[in-house]
Amino acid sequence: MKNASNTQNNTIVSLKEFTANPAPLGLLGFGMTTVLLNIHNAGYFPMNTMILAMGIFFGGMAQVIAGIMEFKKNNTFGATAFTSYGFFWLSLVGTIVMPGLGMGEAASAQAMAAYLFMWGLFTLGMFVGTLRISKNLQIVFGSLTLLFFLLALGDFTGNEMISRIAGYEGIFCGFSAIYGALAQVLNEVYGEEVLPLGNVTAVKKTAKVEVATSK
Repeated sequence: MKNASNTQNNTIVSLKEFTANPAPLGLLGFGMTTVLLNIHNAGYFPMNTMILAMGIFFGGMAQVIAGIMEFKKNNTFGATAFTSYGFFWLSLVGTIVMPGLGMGEAASAQAMAAYLFMWGLFTLGMFVGTLRISKNLQIVFGSLTLLFFLLALGDFTGNEMISRIAGYEGIFCGFSAIYGALAQVLNEVYGEEVLPLGNVTAVKKTAKVEVATSK
């Protein structure tokens, strides 16, 4: 009788990424909506349907879509950030609109302070992650952390001046996100660094999958 032996060959398969970068969409959805909301927080116009619509469709839905696309690109940070902040905008609109529809009582100032404080803690954790990504995202998430804590403090104390200061700080945060989005778009289109982002680590362009085949 002949001895039969099985051998196993390991094959390395390189997968090239051909999907578009969803980060600019997510950053624009976040940044533009943040600027508009915080112009309101700074006292320039009242809460209106323009802000609510932006919160639902661009700040909310566009960021969730970007987060799902980041999941497909195997980017845990991007998927977590964009999906979370997309639903943040949807939940924020819900706290404003739902009481008028008879769906529960309006949140108290203390409840909103707790809501904003928890989002501040989440953002602080995400800020730590940006230390390995880029200077631009460090500015975005650092200023966003401060924004959430200022808004929480303003609601908790009832101090309108703190909320107004938060509004101006939020405008800066939103524009820093818009800058990051446009920088990524223009840098890709021109094939060179038109607007610097201060990248800390290189982005992975390919994914390697080890496939075991037996004969």
